[in-house]
Amino acid sequence: MRLYSLSVLYKGDPKVHLLKAAYDVSTFNFFQRSSVQEFMTFTSQLIVERSELGSRASVKEQEYLCHVYVRNDGLAGVVIADNEYPQRVCFTLLDKVLDEFSRQVSKIDWPSGSPATISYAALDGYLSKYQVWPP
Repeated sequence: MRLYSLSVLYKGDPKVHLLKAAYDVSTFNFFQRSSVQEFMTFTSQLIVERSELGSRASVKEQEYLCHVYVRNDGLAGVVIADNEYPQRVCFTLLDKVLDEFSRQVSKIDWPSGSPATISYAALDGYLSKYQVWPP
């Protein structure tokens, strides 16, 4: 069981953009890591774009399960995990991260924010804390 990506995005009008993300691509071949990370970023944005405000969903993409939660205020979170990772835990993590993010980052920064301009450092910690290593 493994988590690969944890992202916070904003579903604005007209497009979705990434606010902050953390990745664990250590299990991939060194030469594949950047393209795997790009794939995860693109997939996260696409899933949020296609999701309604106030919705939760789990979408299978290749050998991954992408869990998405889009709040009514447009703030969205995506966890990309393997098929064995418990869905309930993913949505608990998304709730926690989005609540904390919305308390720490002003809502006026969401529409224009980017990973370089948003200061929220907790994603890497959550990604490693919720990582379930194989026995």
